[in-house]
Amino acid sequence: MKERFKVHLVDGTYELFRSYFGAPSSLDANGREVGATRGFLRTLTVLLREPDVTHVACAFDHVVESFRNDLFDGYKTGEGLEPEILAQFPLVERAAVAMGVVVWPMVEFEADDALAAGAARFSPDPRVEQVVLCTPDKDLAQCVEGERVVCLDRARRVQRGEDGVMEKFGVLPTSIPDYLALVGDTADGIPGIKGWGAKSASTVLARYGHLEIIPTDASRWDVKVRSAAKLAERLTLEREDALLYRKLATLRVDVPLEEDLDDLEWRGARRDLLERLCHEIDDQTFVDRVDQWRSSPPA
Repeated sequence: MKERFKVHLVDGTYELFRSYFGAPSSLDANGREVGATRGFLRTLTVLLREPDVTHVACAFDHVVESFRNDLFDGYKTGEGLEPEILAQFPLVERAAVAMGVVVWPMVEFEADDALAAGAARFSPDPRVEQVVLCTPDKDLAQCVEGERVVCLDRARRVQRGEDGVMEKFGVLPTSIPDYLALVGDTADGIPGIKGWGAKSASTVLARYGHLEIIPTDASRWDVKVRSAAKLAERLTLEREDALLYRKLATLRVDVPLEEDLDDLEWRGARRDLLERLCHEIDDQTFVDRVDQWRSSPPA
């Protein structure tokens, strides 16, 4: 084991959706849709074969709703999700466990909160070279710290540190919740503030950083923004909403994760669990793809 290593924290819910929409449909012997589960196993196997992947955890939305639904009625729910996706949530969690990966199944919190909490906990450890958040979700950009905590879009093979966040959003990682409060986030049901778009939000927040620092009088803005007076007026009228939206977009780092850094070390897949799961989804090829098996504990 290298003296210093990377910690890879995987957005399991995103990987499920990516596999569902990106992998071909597949049915097991009982006619159950399992294509996303097979796709998830494939992508996780590829990740675990990477030479710098030694410490791994995978976070899932065990249920779709979270504490944020109690704060805002419009926040995302499971309504409208295809039953074939919902039915595979427990399967992909089992797949990650079978592959020997630490799993964080979130109920009160969300998977993104677990990833944020993991980054906050493990990045200060002197043994950690870098925390890699395996997700393209813009929410997680708020967790980026220089090049020590980065976001990795595995599908596009794009990694973003602080400079990458600035390039994409025009603001520092610490301003991402404010940015999402203004422009909204349709994936999470955050409507944003009327009239504010990506360009105006990034220009203003690049100068002022956070919502409460933005002058209420647009004549005091020392950055040029189109329709500044209207934007300032709208923000003043909807300030309470904007602060609520920011709270919704702010990830929690106080999620009670039980595992310590040593627990995240990947020691191989669990043969009995993987063989059982592969039998259920009618695809034994994944057993043959595993290069490392976890040793059975002494009796």
